[in-house]
Amino acid sequence: MSNRYAVILAAGQGTRMKSKLYKVLHPVCGKPMVQHVVDQIMKLDIQEIVTIIGHGAEKVKAQLGKQSRYALQEQQLGTAHAVMQAQEMLAGKDGVTIVVCGDTPLIKAETMLSLFKHHEELGAKATILTALIKEPTGYGRIIRNGMGLVEKIVEHKDATEAEREINEINTGTYCFDNAALFEALKNVSNENVQGEYYLPDVIEILKNQGEIVTAFQTNEFEETLGVNDRVALAEAERIMRNRTNEFHMRNGVTIIDPANTYIETDVVIGQDTVLLPGTSIIGNTVIGTECQIGPNSEIDTCEIGEETVIRQSVAHYSKIGSRVNIGPFAHIRPDSAISDEVKIGNFVEIKKAVFGHGSKASHLSYIGDAEVGSNVNIGCGSITVNYDGKNKYLTKIEDDVFIGCNSNLVAPVTVGKGAYVAAGSTITKNVPGQALSIARAQQVNKENYVDKLNLKK
Repeated sequence: MSNRYAVILAAGQGTRMKSKLYKVLHPVCGKPMVQHVVDQIMKLDIQEIVTIIGHGAEKVKAQLGKQSRYALQEQQLGTAHAVMQAQEMLAGKDGVTIVVCGDTPLIKAETMLSLFKHHEELGAKATILTALIKEPTGYGRIIRNGMGLVEKIVEHKDATEAEREINEINTGTYCFDNAALFEALKNVSNENVQGEYYLPDVIEILKNQGEIVTAFQTNEFEETLGVNDRVALAEAERIMRNRTNEFHMRNGVTIIDPANTYIETDVVIGQDTVLLPGTSIIGNTVIGTECQIGPNSEIDTCEIGEETVIRQSVAHYSKIGSRVNIGPFAHIRPDSAISDEVKIGNFVEIKKAVFGHGSKASHLSYIGDAEVGSNVNIGCGSITVNYDGKNKYLTKIEDDVFIGCNSNLVAPVTVGKGAYVAAGSTITKNVPGQALSIARAQQVNKENYVDKLNLKK
């Protein structure tokens, strides 16, 4: 196998997107398009990746980081001109270079690997990735000779009636002999209406030199889709979502309604987990086996154990244990750590809190900036009062504590092991272990008070 290189074209602004965000940074299933392309290329045995940047150069570099080297195309003068910018890094090296557009987020590593192999097996100087499409209007047509090799690429506007009947089209992804590519680029002209240098002209140059130019046809046109506007972006999103959902279902996850379930590409889900309709699972979320998520739940970058149930709730950037029951209508905010067999009930909000094994907050509570021990019961309407208007403070609730309904724990405060807090208390001082703390005003009943009020009317 020869050395392999990759050039990613990512310099365009994407004016048809009508956006301040540069085209290749628009997300598909939560990840920028160019990142999808790089992720797939990284699965191959590639010696060097060079990304051609222009508009939004610094933001593209910030996204990809050290995964790629970069060449700046200061003026966007066509695809051949873009590849020329990689000359300093790649020219003169032996091997094969794949050129792929940064706005093709659906392209698969398997397809690129097959393209490489086809190119190397035929000893070609250039290989075009092609696809069949029912309605090829607007695409360049692939004209093959009797041996199946590429005779030429004909743009739609230049094609004859017979050539327009051909439905094998150029996808814009190529493999080239690296040395031949950069030699041919020297001869590409910009004598055309747009005054630009086009990469398909390299095909014609190599063909005229008597070199082998071939094509490899992918079975899925969809993966070659280039995203140039919001309509195509939505289509790419739909395809990627369907592909991702199918992957999980084939690996043992039940998705009740795939059309209404949104899973981003980096999510990991264990077997026999069930996802109910309206569920969104994004970021670097990892879900264990035999869980139930949904309906209408949002999980972002969480680690969830086995046999956990999350119903109609939101959880972000937190760790949730096994056999936990959350919801409905609970909110797990970032930096929370919920241990095994915990119950977080309806309308409970947890924020930057540790919840010990087997503890409960069954309804209508806010637990923020807190350390909750094991086997703690937090009654309905209880609050850790963590903020004084300037700073936030920690509440500690040790093991086996019972917090009565409608209690306020004003931080910083500690409730010792095995203590009881009476319902309706506002706790401002530490509670010793095994103590009963009552902090509420004495009840006063005023006899016949209502009658007196009525007499005044």
